[in-house]
Amino acid sequence: MRKIISILLLFTFGLSSCEKDDICDPATPTTPRLVIKFFNADSPSTPKNVTNLKITGKDMPEAIIFNETATGEAKYLTNGSSISIPLRTNENFSTFTFTLDSGNENAAAINSDEVRFNYTHQDLYVSRACGFKTIFALDPLSDGPPVSSPFIKVDSDSKGFWMKQIYVKEYNIETENETHIEVYF
Repeated sequence: MRKIISILLLFTFGLSSCEKDDICDPATPTTPRLVIKFFNADSPSTPKNVTNLKITGKDMPEAIIFNETATGEAKYLTNGSSISIPLRTNENFSTFTFTLDSGNENAAAINSDEVRFNYTHQDLYVSRACGFKTIFALDPLSDGPPVSSPFIKVDSDSKGFWMKQIYVKEYNIETENETHIEVYF
């Protein structure tokens, strides 16, 4: 009988020393993505859907996946008026090629613009389970002629810019609950 009580006592003490599992709650805010909303350049207050937009980060092996359930090239295409893209956390800039009408059979319809976003970033401790998250502050360019915007736009295919204007709506990227950049085309 003493052995049984001793075993139960050891078992009880063993259970009391267990710690709660460290699991990051999915609702915990993590590193935010850059939220871009597209508008009609002829009617600036009207949101406009992009057509088969494909976004590829410079030096990245593949484009950003917008549709995980699709297969082939379709998983990289989006047709909405708002998108979210990740910024690099190990650099002070991210460069993306925005290809409108990607995959169109008519090569003349495909148009690409390259945009480089400059920013500063700061790592913030979230919790032991979640680790760190990074927040960003878009940074106006300091080199070259005076520029008040935190990006460089390059016509990467000689067809002219399909993005007519790019405006910064929110310089601080701390959540994904707001639009950071507005693009008019």
